[in-house]
This record gives sequence, structure tokens and C-alpha cells, in this order.
Amino acid sequence: MASNNRVLVPEAKEALNKFKLESAKEVGTPLTDGYNGNLTSRQNGSVGGQMVKKIVQQYENNISNK
Repeated sequence: MASNNRVLVPEAKEALNKFKLESAKEVGTPLTDGYNGNLTSRQNGSVGGQMVKKIVQQYENNISNK
């Protein structure tokens, strides 16, 4: 299966990386800028889950402030 992890807006790539590293720090996952193949699926999943959680919270805050 081919991976399609390309950033649609290249200017956002740095912000997405920063967001990912912040989320990893919040859940205690030792994510680095380089190779992270030593991390488990559970650790990587917790980072993605934290990112989604923060996005949903931001969306809910935006809706409630309107």
C-alpha cells in the first residue's frame, strides 16, 4: 500500500511538525525530528490521538465563541 502523507499546503509543514512535537511532549512520547522507528504503534497512536483531541477542542471553542 502506498503512503499518501504529503502536505497539501507546503507552507504549513513546519507548523504541523511543531504541533506534532508539542502533542508528543504532552503525552510523554519521546518523538524527535529525525528517525522514530523505535517507537511503538501505541506511542505513535497516542500522538495522533492527542493532535485530533486538540483540533476538536479548538473547533468547539471557536463554535462556542460565535
